[in-house]
Amino acid sequence: MTNKSIYLTMALLVLIATILSIVYGAVEISISEMSSALNKWINNPENLNLNERIFLEIRLPRAILTLIVGSSLAVGGVLMQGLFLNPIVEPGLIGTSSGAAFGAALYFTLGAVLDFNAGEWTLPIAACLGGMLATFIVFFLSESSSRNKTSTISLLLIGIAVNALFLSGIGFLSYIARDPQARSITFWNLGTLSGANWHSVVIVGLTCVSCVLLGLKYAKQLNALMLGELEAGNLGISIRSLKLKVLFVNVLLVSVATAFTGVIGFVGLVVPHVLRLLKGSDTRYLILGSVFMGALLLSIADILARLLLAPAELPIGIVTTVVGAPIFIYLLRKNEYYF
Repeated sequence: MTNKSIYLTMALLVLIATILSIVYGAVEISISEMSSALNKWINNPENLNLNERIFLEIRLPRAILTLIVGSSLAVGGVLMQGLFLNPIVEPGLIGTSSGAAFGAALYFTLGAVLDFNAGEWTLPIAACLGGMLATFIVFFLSESSSRNKTSTISLLLIGIAVNALFLSGIGFLSYIARDPQARSITFWNLGTLSGANWHSVVIVGLTCVSCVLLGLKYAKQLNALMLGELEAGNLGISIRSLKLKVLFVNVLLVSVATAFTGVIGFVGLVVPHVLRLLKGSDTRYLILGSVFMGALLLSIADILARLLLAPAELPIGIVTTVVGAPIFIYLLRKNEYYF
């Protein structure tokens, strides 16, 4: 299959999954109701009925946010695996996800004491700041430990240590929190798309588009990095500058997406593997393919999360882990290398 045919096939599957995610749920919404809602929204928004309002204000923004978040996490996985030359690296390995989770837990537990209130944006801001702080700490310690030369190995190892540190912080905050606060921390760490709205769609969407374009800009340099850092340096590539830029793009992608949805695992780990099996390791192909496949995977997971225990809803992080872990183990056992 050519790259174009792969993209078209995945785009069609994404469209089908998006329609199904809008139709099915606690309340089923027909195609005719979707069409009627869009027509009324343009011409006469005051006459929307209940199902049409559910479609426009809940299902549609949730479906679109699911696509964007899935794409963001998958592209983040491609960038991190390309940067570390390691197919088992995922976007949050350098502390971004755990830092964001710590920021959210800090808000849930001590938000009233800290007197930090930015309305509906308070939680996303706290999570985003936590993700950026954790990544900055990893990079700073890595650079210090390698005499101002940012070693990939030191980034990886220090990232694991900082992840553990922030996870222990989350555990401590959960321990001292009251029951409602502890439950909020737990559910947020399991991931949820139930808070989707048009504001979050715009912010996460703009971030995703900007970062995907930046990722494509650095794709050739990441391809050269597959030859090794020494060879890439001989080709005129500044390894330190490239790492800084790619880490910055990953931090934006993961921290902004995580800030609005909580921690969602395995998307950025599994998607690049599947794409490599389909068509090789060209970073440009992987980035564009991840936009579609990440959206598809998270859309399917969201449908399962809403239907398996309907009318209740499973945290989407549980679904992605249950589905993603066996796939990842199978891919590792079947294939010994990817680069």
